[in-house]
Amino acid sequence: MHGIQLVNALAGLLVITSLLVIEAKKPATSAILYALQSSVLVLVFLALAATTRAHELYVWSGTAFVTKVVLVPVIMYRALGSLHDPATPEGGLGATRALLLAAAVVVLSFLAVSSVQLPAIAELKPALAISLAHFFLGLTCIVTQRNILKQIFGYCLMENGSHLTLALMAPKAPEIVEIGIATDAIFAVIIMVVIGTRIFRTLGTLDSRQLTELKG
Repeated sequence: MHGIQLVNALAGLLVITSLLVIEAKKPATSAILYALQSSVLVLVFLALAATTRAHELYVWSGTAFVTKVVLVPVIMYRALGSLHDPATPEGGLGATRALLLAAAVVVLSFLAVSSVQLPAIAELKPALAISLAHFFLGLTCIVTQRNILKQIFGYCLMENGSHLTLALMAPKAPEIVEIGIATDAIFAVIIMVVIGTRIFRTLGTLDSRQLTELKG
């Protein structure tokens, strides 16, 4: 398979794994599926590095593996374990609605990037469209899920989409950019997990719709 085709094909897998993360029954399962998705993202970076000869992306791949495949899932899984995975009511759209929404978002994203005229991404527009769709699927996870910890995965999906967009648009960006992104994502997840844990210990729930005491 041609390098460009491989990048676009792997990017397509990100949409599938996003739906799995969003619609997983348990947050702990979402943590495992997020690690799987991040592994696909690492493969996209490696394929893109080989295709564009951007050696900086090899560093991006290693950093993304450490932070997204290992650290973030471990942090989330341990947090879920410490909270005993409480039986917060499920959110989500359901499998059928989620598939229809994903299809609509991908189509709209393709239309949005079709007018982009940059020689560097002329053949990578499918991957660019998917990275944009990925961002909005993460936003969908935040809006539709009731479990606070699952909403954190929505942020992680949005961050993966943004990360892929940057890699496609600027594959030869300095390694320090990737380090900054990775560090920012890790600290953001840690802060959100701490806040979620404090909410659960104080109010006994992770249901965002039950946090009426925060109003006022």
